[in-house]
Parts: sequence; structure tokens; C-alpha cells
Amino acid sequence: MDYADTILDTIGHTPLVKMNKLTAEVPCLVLAKYETFNPGNSVKDRMALQMVEDAEASGLLKPGSTIIEGTSGNTGMGLALAAVVKGYKMICVINDKQSKEKIDILKAMGSEVHVCPTDVAPEDPQSYYSTARRLSEEIPNSWYVNQYDNPSNTKAHYLTTGPEIWEQTDGKVTHFVVGVGTGGTISGVGTYLKSKNPDIKVWGIDTYGSVFKKYHETGIFDPDEIYPYITEGIGEDILPENVNFEVIDGFIKVTDKDAAVYTRRLAREEGMFLGNSAGAAIKGVLQLKEHFKPEDVVVVLFHDHGSRYVGKVFNDDWMRAQGFLD
Repeated sequence: MDYADTILDTIGHTPLVKMNKLTAEVPCLVLAKYETFNPGNSVKDRMALQMVEDAEASGLLKPGSTIIEGTSGNTGMGLALAAVVKGYKMICVINDKQSKEKIDILKAMGSEVHVCPTDVAPEDPQSYYSTARRLSEEIPNSWYVNQYDNPSNTKAHYLTTGPEIWEQTDGKVTHFVVGVGTGGTISGVGTYLKSKNPDIKVWGIDTYGSVFKKYHETGIFDPDEIYPYITEGIGEDILPENVNFEVIDGFIKVTDKDAAVYTRRLAREEGMFLGNSAGAAIKGVLQLKEHFKPEDVVVVLFHDHGSRYVGKVFNDDWMRAQGFLD
């Protein structure tokens, strides 16, 4: 009989799917690394499990421990899966721009959820970074995950996602494109792929209101680049330690409107029901098309599932309120 011992054993080994209609104007093969096939419906399951297992091995997590993390929802879901299976308590700290669906899903998995304001500085006591850190100091036998600076985040993608892409493309991948938030995915996958072929180009998708692109190009952390934006799961107002800028060849920014519109187009034209960052990622590929040659193989990673955005991107009233429907 063929079965997994727990749901955690089904993480990884997600398929590559050829893009067709939306990439008709791109001169080469574009393949989507379809991460919604993970049990928590996102790429974050990979690093969540790695971070938990490494914390157990180092003694940071003990029986009866409480896991605490600031999350945009998907890492929280991956951690919640691990907490349920392994018997830990879970507290997720999330900011108020995230979809209601994400909050409800975390609660459904037994997590305690604290919602913090988005429009505050990272060092503000009300921010979700500060709140998660404070809770970990107040609650006995707790572990603050800190996905932004936790090296196990990058490690997970170096050990799993990168090798999968290399093997699935038979080593023919020439470009890797992915949205950047904590930096673990682009850094882990990029480092692995460049170790196999240094000529592979690694592109990060950024959003307006985030510091990544300017910092990569100038080395300047510019506070004037920071302002509230709508796209979920990519961009930052900090520089996480997991972002290895040396492995990234370039960033390209995608607008909130384009991210939302192309997320809907993925569903209606490709049958791919995906999250907000997927729209940004595929629009980024289209913006980069001049960089591709006919013989290239571009792999774009799609982070999460559309069910978490039904009340936003897939809601006509919400789209009109944002000015995203013409």
C-alpha cells in the first residue's frame, strides 16, 4: 500500500506546468512551479517544516512549546500544520491588509491569531514584527520563528525546491522568476541552480512600496521607497537576512493593479486558481520577455492558492473599489 505517515510527508515534489495562453508573446517555454499542490496550498509549507524540524534538533522546541510567528498567512499555515501533527500550540501574528480568508483558515487549524496594523514602521510596538517578538518574550516555553532571518528558510529551498526544478527540467532551466518576500525561496533555489549552472539567471518580482529593487541596484536602503501597497506576500519594508542579493540578477516591479488583473487572468485563461503574488509573477515574466531567447526555459514559481483571495482579487466589488476594473 502507498500512503504517507502524516500530512507533513506530502510536502514537496510539486509539478511543473506549461504556461500557454498568457505567455503567447514570450518567445520561449515558460513553466510554472505549481506550489499549491503542497498540503497547506503554498510554497511556505516547505520552509515551515524545515524551520520546525531544525528547531527541534537544536532544542529550541520542546514538548508543550508554543510556536509564535509574524506571517502574511501562508507561513502560518505551514507552521500550523506542523504544530497540529507534532503537538505544539500555535500563535500567528498577521497584519490587517491580509485577506479574511487567511485569518479564518489559520483559526480553523487551531491557531490563535493576533491582527496588527499594516501602516506602522517595523520597529513600532504595534507592528506584527514587534508583537510576535514581544509575545515570545512573555509566553514561557515559546519559540519565535522569525522566518525573515531564520536560515532554515533558505535551507529548505536549497534542499528541495531547487533540486526539483533542476531535475524536472533535465537541467535545461535558464531563468528562474519568483516573487520576493522573506527571500528564502529566491535565495535557496537561486543558490542551488547557480551551483549547477552559473549562467542561470535569477529574477525577483518586487512591488511598488517595497525596498528590494532600489537596494539591489544601488546598495541604498531608501525609506522614501516605502509606502502601503495591496499585493500580498511579496515586497518588504525591511531587509531580511534570507535575501541573498548576490544570487539575484535583477528585480522588476509590478503594480498592484497588474498583479490583481493577471491573477484573475490566470484563472480565466489558464485554469490556474492562484493567489495575488502569482499574478505579479506572471506579469513580471511578460515584462522580462526581451531577456529571453527561443531556446530558453523559464521557470516561474506560483506561491499559493486562490481560495485565500476570494473576498479580494476575485471579488468584483473589491476590485472596483481599488480602481482595478475598467
